[in-house]
Amino acid sequence: MAKVMLRYDSKGSISFYVAKKDMEETIVKSEFDTDEKWGGEVELSNGETWFIEPCAKKFPSEVVAVRRGE
Repeated sequence: MAKVMLRYDSKGSISFYVAKKDMEETIVKSEFDTDEKWGGEVELSNGETWFIEPCAKKFPSEVVAVRRGE
């Protein structure tokens, strides 16, 4: 599990930042993608898959995410 900061980048994409790993990637795909329900399994630009508990789409925000496939 990791605390992750989600925000919109300059291109309007959603940025996924893990401070402890100094890792910043773009979310390229999410299981749920509406304003009311966003998240679930998300795929990052580096190929990793993480799980974010679905919630309302409101950024910037800090969430807990779990890496899949570990």
